[in-house]
Amino acid sequence: MFSSKRINLRKVNEGDADIYHKWRNNPVVMENTSPSLDVYTLEETEEFIRVITGSGDSKCYMIELNDQDKSIGIVSLINIDYKNRNAECIIDIGEKDYWSNGYGREAMGLVLNYSFLEMNLHKVYLRVFSFNHRAIKLYEKVGFVKEGEHKDHLFRNGQWHGVTSMAIFQEGYLKG
Repeated sequence: MFSSKRINLRKVNEGDADIYHKWRNNPVVMENTSPSLDVYTLEETEEFIRVITGSGDSKCYMIELNDQDKSIGIVSLINIDYKNRNAECIIDIGEKDYWSNGYGREAMGLVLNYSFLEMNLHKVYLRVFSFNHRAIKLYEKVGFVKEGEHKDHLFRNGQWHGVTSMAIFQEGYLKG
């Protein structure tokens, strides 16, 4: 559906359940993005995929390498509020070998272009765990700013951590 130099974004479909199930049950992948580290059955993942692909208030895309038939992650706009022109963004690079190589930044660029140029959203927001410095750095690079923090909101690895709220606005994105 969308392409950049190295990746394509295509709509998630029910055939993606196996790969998403692998990522969803990998504690190393989910530690930085999922509030719960629950283990899911394949049937639960299949139902989750059916729900997100059938919902009018979400748009979910697999991140695929251009030069290979390989999915490396997922990026989504959820809780889309068409009246107030905003949506929440979620991104997971599920294949750890592709972390810190710019794929997340490319995927965010594609989804933000779509959000602001095609959907005409005013604001895209997200939540990120305060210990996920790599993700925070990415979000700041593409123009997100911190809006606030829920302190001691997540207990992970024996410690309390905050959840930071960040946003990017159409006007600033288009000027930047």
